[in-house]
Amino acid sequence: MRSILNTTLALGLVRIPVKVYSATSSHDRAMHQHHASDGGRIRYEKVCEIEEEPVPAEEIVKGVEVDDEVILLDDDDLAALPQSTSREIEVLSVVPSAQIDPIYYEKTYYLGPGGKTDPYVLLREALHEAERTALVRFTMRQRESLAAVRVRGDVLVLETMLWPDEIVIPKVEGVGGEVVQEELEMARILIDARSGDWEPERYTDEYQEALAELIEAKREGRPAPKAAPERKAKVINLMDALKKSVEQADPDRLPAKKTVRKSAKKSAKKTARASAAKKPAKAASRRKSS
Repeated sequence: MRSILNTTLALGLVRIPVKVYSATSSHDRAMHQHHASDGGRIRYEKVCEIEEEPVPAEEIVKGVEVDDEVILLDDDDLAALPQSTSREIEVLSVVPSAQIDPIYYEKTYYLGPGGKTDPYVLLREALHEAERTALVRFTMRQRESLAAVRVRGDVLVLETMLWPDEIVIPKVEGVGGEVVQEELEMARILIDARSGDWEPERYTDEYQEALAELIEAKREGRPAPKAAPERKAKVINLMDALKKSVEQADPDRLPAKKTVRKSAKKSAKKTARASAAKKPAKAASRRKSS
């Protein structure tokens, strides 16, 4: 793997050299706009909406709209802002891993040793045993970020995080109310029937697979494959939907029916009646023989 940044993880007076690696990549195929008649790539000009004329790059500045007024900011204005010049990953605090809501996580990077492995391994093992995550501050591409450093297997992972004011407070309507106990029991059965271990390789991007088939067909001059028509689901009540979903689930995962216990009681009663009927017959035969 090729690192994208060499830096230092600062924990108090301890400095741990680390390398930063990309942990994810997109498998989406890049699509651009082209001229349908000859395949030429479509390009865009930067045009001033007032003059309706193209504008050269040296005349373009940034702007922010505030109360219907545009505030222009040039490079000198932005350069005057306080910016962190440190390339270090500074540990701010260490918190229990379970306390961090995953909604804060944004992008993932791997951290690898940038020199001797001893300090790196020491921090990894200490965080792992304590089940803790280090909250850090660092700057990448002139952008200051809050991030979390946690353990994933044998490596440290750096997750950039959203700032608290970037998390939208949920104001979703219709989430209250009570549930019907019978429906809740059926929902539990359905969830149990659908439960299993996390196996990411089982899940595929069907859209990208279909897009790849379409591209290959177009290259070879074959007709484009047609997608199967979507079946419109019938509108049924919640309980019927739960029951039908349970019926379609894996039968091996469903709990044993309670009727089995009743049938066992019935068979036990039949056995008892049969044995009781046999006992008087034996007693009568004994009396006859005597």
